Amino acid sequence: MNLTSFTLLGTGSCLPQLAVTNDELSTFLDTSDEWIRTRTGIGRRHLLKDEKLIDIALPAAQQALESSGVKAEELDLIICSTLQGDFVSPAFACVVQKYLGAKCPAFDVNAACSGFVYALDVAAGYFARGRVKKVLVIAAEAMSRFVDWSERSTCVLFGDGCGAVVLGEGDDLLSIRLTAEGNDESLIIPHEKGSCPYTQIPGKASALAMDGQEVFKFAVSSICRDIKAVTEEAGITPEDLDFMVLHQANQRIMEAAARRLKIPMEKVPSVIAETGNVSSACIPIVLDELNRSGKLANSRYMALAGFGAGFTTGACVLRCHK
Repeated sequence: MNLTSFTLLGTGSCLPQLAVTNDELSTFLDTSDEWIRTRTGIGRRHLLKDEKLIDIALPAAQQALESSGVKAEELDLIICSTLQGDFVSPAFACVVQKYLGAKCPAFDVNAACSGFVYALDVAAGYFARGRVKKVLVIAAEAMSRFVDWSERSTCVLFGDGCGAVVLGEGDDLLSIRLTAEGNDESLIIPHEKGSCPYTQIPGKASALAMDGQEVFKFAVSSICRDIKAVTEEAGITPEDLDFMVLHQANQRIMEAAARRLKIPMEKVPSVIAETGNVSSACIPIVLDELNRSGKLANSRYMALAGFGAGFTTGACVLRCHK
């Protein structure tokens, strides 16, 4: 599949200063470091304390611009993947635009943990139509705002953080696949009632609820299905991949998918021990780690695969020699 798409010019990421270990969580939850690590691979997570989301999103965006050699005023578009920024409105991408000093259009997308790949597909459409030359795609998530901190099965999983990439004109997107399966039961964050006197629907706390077993099965099967589909469309095999960058939801999910695809774990980079699940920010955070460590320089192909509430999935194959 020949696409007029983009090339990856630069990356950036930022985590909040506060890092909370499993042992620290065990002081108010019936849990332990061993319980969390053996089930998830998570050792600690970074949480917003006295920062707003923009306070970590801005450094991530600035790092990506510096890495790419692109100035904020050169940007033609900013796309932000987020469940919710610091406001319901305006869009968080507009807040990022303000503090960067950019002058381009800016908007958000919400496809849960698949959002970064969805945003890449949106960006590819702008490149294909010749509407842009430089695009900032940022994923910014504050999951600590949405979990019930008395519920040990979910709150131990999530963290806050941001990852960003700058895209330029090119043809390094070799294939991309997005799906949605319409599920509003297995992984949800309810909306609060509000104060309208005419509303008859009972309000619920805006806290994440998840069927862990159902999500696990969906995640493993969707990763395998989507990686096979996008590699075939790109004219390569899963074995040709130098890296398979997965949404960092659970270390066991990544290991199960890698086994089924017969991809060695050294090709599946993981930061989950340090970050926990940062929703759509996971994949660009891993990309920044790969880029800054120099691992992309001598590589050929990488696949990205995300999955999340909706159920949504997003996967793609990129050339990563640059």
